[in-house]
Amino acid sequence: MRRQPGYRPWGEHGFAAALVTHGPAGSGSRMPLPDLPATMVSPITRAVLLLFGSLPVVANAQSSPDSSGAASDPVMLLPVVVTATRAPQTLADSIAQTTLFDQQDLADSNATDVAGLLALAPGAQITRNGGPGSSASLFLRGASSAQSLVLIDGVRVESAGLGAAQLSQLMLDQIDRVEVVNGNVSALYGSNAVGGVVQIFTKDGGNHPPRFNFETEVGSYHTQRQQAGANGALDKDGRTTFNVTLSREKTDGFSSIDPATSPNVNPNANGYLNESVSATLRHQFSDKWDAGVRFLQSNGINSFDNAYGQPTDDNESHNRVRSTSVFANGKITDNWTTHFTVAQGQDRADTQLNGVYNSKFNSENHQYTWQNDLALTPDHKFVFGYEHLDQTLDSDQVTAPDRHVNSGFAGYVGNIGANQFQANVRRDQYSDFGGANSYYLGYGYRFDAHWKATFSYSDAFRAPTFDDLYYPFSGNPSIQPERSHSLEAALQYASSTVGILRLTAFQTRYTNLIDYVSDGSGFFIAQNVGRAKVQGLEGSWQGHVGRTDVRASFTLQNPIDEINQQDLTRRARRFATLAVNRSIGGWRVGGEWITSGAREDFDSTLGGYGLVNLSARYDITKSWYVGARLDNVFNKDYQLAYSYNTPRRGAYITLGWQQR
Repeated sequence: MRRQPGYRPWGEHGFAAALVTHGPAGSGSRMPLPDLPATMVSPITRAVLLLFGSLPVVANAQSSPDSSGAASDPVMLLPVVVTATRAPQTLADSIAQTTLFDQQDLADSNATDVAGLLALAPGAQITRNGGPGSSASLFLRGASSAQSLVLIDGVRVESAGLGAAQLSQLMLDQIDRVEVVNGNVSALYGSNAVGGVVQIFTKDGGNHPPRFNFETEVGSYHTQRQQAGANGALDKDGRTTFNVTLSREKTDGFSSIDPATSPNVNPNANGYLNESVSATLRHQFSDKWDAGVRFLQSNGINSFDNAYGQPTDDNESHNRVRSTSVFANGKITDNWTTHFTVAQGQDRADTQLNGVYNSKFNSENHQYTWQNDLALTPDHKFVFGYEHLDQTLDSDQVTAPDRHVNSGFAGYVGNIGANQFQANVRRDQYSDFGGANSYYLGYGYRFDAHWKATFSYSDAFRAPTFDDLYYPFSGNPSIQPERSHSLEAALQYASSTVGILRLTAFQTRYTNLIDYVSDGSGFFIAQNVGRAKVQGLEGSWQGHVGRTDVRASFTLQNPIDEINQQDLTRRARRFATLAVNRSIGGWRVGGEWITSGAREDFDSTLGGYGLVNLSARYDITKSWYVGARLDNVFNKDYQLAYSYNTPRRGAYITLGWQQR
């Protein structure tokens, strides 16, 4: 089990511990709630039943104040998120389904990369083509990886050829927190934000003298992991802060493809090496202006199998994900804040066969953003700005012209009595196919201090990738963006006593889907001919029962290809997760349960599965700690993609130190 620098156990009030966010302005934000009744002391089993079958019982299960008339809980601070509106708001105030993984969640998770972490997000399914470092796909509310946007500190890092980011190359050692917004939000972020947005935030420095930390881990498959970092202030006033983190992970892995299904694959183990670095430097010039730079780079070398090669073939993929941004934030007036960002996102994927260079797909996203936050009153806030994106693809397989995108966006968030409003519009003008408009309309009604209902209707799009447009013998320069329309209704209960419980019904209709159609001469050409519909019910709980922190979710959905009248590939109709963690003295113990129903994978059906992971950590001293995790406790044999193997039971031991 990993523990991040600056970690402290949540203890009794886990969920409601303060979270300091980057925020668009880069300053920390804390939003207090009034005193609420004492914590609930029900067993975990009852809590899960309350979530999924009897929400009103939770509302009435709180203790009353003590005899003195004072509430027994202190003032709580609920987490602040920024992705659902492009501006800070408490997690409970978000109209869109929003999930937060903070430092505590990352420390508790058995995952080592972002793909593994997202398996615990409501509505999210992860598939992998093998072990660590192998290609991983995110299906968020039934949308494909290319239909869900991934940002690092607001920077696009997807491949211009495929349209998806390399989630398996992003190590949790480098990350401060992750926010996931489900549903169409193209009106905020443009193309790809159909299934939702995953925004990854790297670590900031703190206002304290420089502190150092390191961690090392060994385990199954000859896995070795090392991480070292430093963070703090460079001056006595704390105006200049920094963070630097280095990490390395190496594993021998296992054979990615089962030779029983593909006799021509090399049966040797497919190993992985990752070396990553992240850094942040920020300076506060005055009470109104700050500026800085953020950097993250992850280099991975992954051995992989080819089902159509020779049993002696040695295939390697050399991958890189990089995000670099320079930012400045300032207050023009007391009510007007402005943000400038110049950034570059990079995705590189070069392959080798038997030590000889084979292919390359290297993408770059140059992004320029100017955003303004205007608060007319505390209850009425506007966001508006301009964004420019230059996309390039350097490949020996595809020849594509550079893409230039000019975008304008505007949004409003307001409260009138018990009514909550959100409205966003955006126009994206592309140099290669034209323009696309998108919008988001959201409404919430608060029944009381804890209960609210929300409704939203939204329009989103996915721009054709360079492969869709220009790949030899299959690309089609005349195709248009995919479109989608979503309708969503939710009921939410939120308090610092139990956290946030939410039940959401959603429907997304896809039109103009890009599919590859035979031209009669043996080639398949990209065409706008597909239609799909995903309807579902999604439940989530992020909070605690007494001193036990709980994260739970379930999804029941109907992901249908309306042209062929069959389930969308690799999407389960039902899946669920549960993560439970508890601090006991110097110990932190926890477990995860991840389960999924059957999935269709082209001409095969993948069976359902259920995985259990366990973890524990013990503080030896104030600085030294030791941890252990056990993955796939019951040694389940399962598949996330047809013919691809998955890891069996694995055990890992961690030793770490943090300067105090």
